[in-house]
Amino acid sequence: MAATGSAGTVAFMTDAVLDDIRWLTSAAAERWLRMAEVLADEPLSCAERLRRELSAARAAIVLEQTLLRRRARRKFSAAADMFFTPRGLEQATDERIAAHKRGRFSSVGPVADLCCGIGGDLVSLAARGPVVGVDRDEVTALIASANLAVATKRLAAIGELVPDAAQVLCGDAVAYDVGESAAWHIDPDRRPKGKRTTHVAMHEPCDTAIDGLRQANADAAVKLAPAAEVPAHWAAEAELEWIGRDRQCQQLVAWFGGLAGKVGMRRASVLSADAVHTFVGERGVRAELAAGVGRFVYEPHAAVLAADLWGDLAKQHVLSAVEPRIPYLTADVRIDDPLLARFEVLDVLPLRKRRLKGLLKERRAGRLEVKKRGVEIDPDLLRRELAVEGDEQLTLLVTRRARKTIAIIARRDAP
Repeated sequence: MAATGSAGTVAFMTDAVLDDIRWLTSAAAERWLRMAEVLADEPLSCAERLRRELSAARAAIVLEQTLLRRRARRKFSAAADMFFTPRGLEQATDERIAAHKRGRFSSVGPVADLCCGIGGDLVSLAARGPVVGVDRDEVTALIASANLAVATKRLAAIGELVPDAAQVLCGDAVAYDVGESAAWHIDPDRRPKGKRTTHVAMHEPCDTAIDGLRQANADAAVKLAPAAEVPAHWAAEAELEWIGRDRQCQQLVAWFGGLAGKVGMRRASVLSADAVHTFVGERGVRAELAAGVGRFVYEPHAAVLAADLWGDLAKQHVLSAVEPRIPYLTADVRIDDPLLARFEVLDVLPLRKRRLKGLLKERRAGRLEVKKRGVEIDPDLLRRELAVEGDEQLTLLVTRRARKTIAIIARRDAP
């Protein structure tokens, strides 16, 4: 019957999946989840035992959940008690970034999290007060509700304020009345037709629909991919913040209304374990050209690059570009800024592999990090071609200088 694609068959399959997810997120499944975690290093034995005592579908979702919880540890400290889907985990905001975003929301009044997914931002917002999550996918809404329950239970256990209203609704985000909220957050689907897009007009909800929500409540936060092409009127009406962690830019947030710090400006924020390092500036500022490669080379963080603020940051620190329009900056002075990775220059030479390999051998470069900008090379292939034995960890920066490809042998001097 499944091959016919009949409405009845689809409904039956959907109901079965929903029943399994309800079971998975209930106390009835906890025993099996704990057992699977204990036996996770013996997957065959674990699978065999689960299939003896559970249906094939429920054994499969327990095994999948165990794997997802392990993967989720890098994002959530409570991963062992939370619930995930593969796509939901991939798209979820990790708790450090979610906590940073939460700081912009007032503790007064309810907040709506639209297109909440499995609840990465939702569970963080619950720590500040009343919250409502909305997602149109029933499975996702069930999982988000379970994760919200985990979050409120943890808040109670550590003596934090538990929100007097916290719930997840299954429904259309655009139909939700954001006028009843103090502020709202939305994470539109960037793959509504299966293929990821950076065009906000192709998201679901699209920019026009989101603008309709903004008319009902101007205090809004829109989560986007770092490379999203933001509508011109958003750039003028919002503060755009690119947020990064661990050398990567994780997301772009368009802050509107009372949530915006500096309307019309761009911000790059890099999060460490216990601090936020931020820079607000103008896009497209041209860095001065260096007379030569100095004692240090600096590479702006990925969030700074995504925000196109690296020229303005270079201007603030009086850094010059090794080559125009390429974000490798240089100076003879040591600058400490978490927004800049610092490399101490050891050698500068044309990219000639034989000579380069000889120098690396002299410097005992057993571990070599290869980075490139402005040139067409394969860093992994070049690293293999230059492999030498040694105990030093060095970095090779391959770029252009005066229209020629150069190699900069350096030592990473700061994150």
